[in-house]
Amino acid sequence: MNHNKSYRKLGRRSDHRKAMLKNMSISLIVHEKIETTVTRAKELRKFVERMITFGKKNTLASRRNAFAFLRNEHAVAKLFSDLAPKYAERNGGYTRIIKTSVRYGDSAEMAIIELV
Repeated sequence: MNHNKSYRKLGRRSDHRKAMLKNMSISLIVHEKIETTVTRAKELRKFVERMITFGKKNTLASRRNAFAFLRNEHAVAKLFSDLAPKYAERNGGYTRIIKTSVRYGDSAEMAIIELV
């Protein structure tokens, strides 16, 4: 059973998992759509929505918090200049997960995660 578990481990050590989710967050912010497995997409949603909320606040502290997580100036600039004004009137729910198919190699369920 999976009661009272707050995150998915994704079969990785904590440092590897955090690095993977940071890189996927950067890719999603820059490209606005990526294809990954369903479980990774569901876990990635938490991080990306938090970053967009930082972008909507548009303060120096929120910009520093976003950069502390992403560590990519291009992604932070796009987040604050393009994406945050786009979602200014929206209260959450910035991402969409669309299940696509199964991966040939290991039959993992694949999904497209995109910004709405």
